[in-house]
Amino acid sequence: MVALRDVSFGYEDGPRVLDGLGFEVHEGRALALLGRNGSGKTTLMRLLTGGLRPRSGRVELEGRPVSYDRAGLTRLRSAVQLVVQDPDDQLFAASVAQDVSFGPLNLGLPEEEVRARVDEALAALDITGLGERPTHLLSYGQRKRAAVAGAVAMRPRVLVLDEPTAGLDPDGQERLLATLEALRRGGTTVMMATHDVDLALRWADDVALLTPTGVRAGPAGELLARAEALREAGLRMPWGVAVGAVLRGRDGGAGAGFVPRTAEELARWAAEEGRA
Repeated sequence: MVALRDVSFGYEDGPRVLDGLGFEVHEGRALALLGRNGSGKTTLMRLLTGGLRPRSGRVELEGRPVSYDRAGLTRLRSAVQLVVQDPDDQLFAASVAQDVSFGPLNLGLPEEEVRARVDEALAALDITGLGERPTHLLSYGQRKRAAVAGAVAMRPRVLVLDEPTAGLDPDGQERLLATLEALRRGGTTVMMATHDVDLALRWADDVALLTPTGVRAGPAGELLARAEALREAGLRMPWGVAVGAVLRGRDGGAGAGFVPRTAEELARWAAEEGRA
């Protein structure tokens, strides 16, 4: 859907953050981007969404190179939207509805179409009742959802989120994950940057590990079980992978191949096996 081809990038007066990187986001897949602080996750996401331009290499959308004139960036940003980690860096309008309408208005859409998109986005994020609420009176979780709604109103094919669950309490995390799953069922491809390997195992179809030597990508369950790759990326093993390894090593291999993605999934398995 969107890809980096042999991309290199470095900030002014600094070393290269990414060097000859190849990276792909495939349509219909949930992708978790993982790596230590300073590994280049935020840089990569801004390259994918047109906020930064590669020093070398190219960005492709549906197999076509992205141009950095107004038309090319509009094409990219209509298809791929970024939601930053801190909602206060994204929200700026007086009310939630005004903020959510900003992107569609910039596309020059008719007023009726803008209203329809705003209503649709607010409903998708379960914040319809907050449309007229001043953004500065929202709770942190509400601000997070309002920021996502602003991106959803653009009806992107790919939604890119930087640490979307950071700062949310458990209930807020569950509600946001349910919203993202609903967006996926509606046809939106979702990519999430996170430090949480347990969340990545639970949520993602695929993971990409940013390491000092490049990026390693593959199915979530497979790649997150590779201790060497996780160490190179500065990450620990997910608890579910560790539990799966323990189950394979006891009781004659009972539970072989079973890797619980959540505590609830493990509890159900234990109950079914008579181990609760």
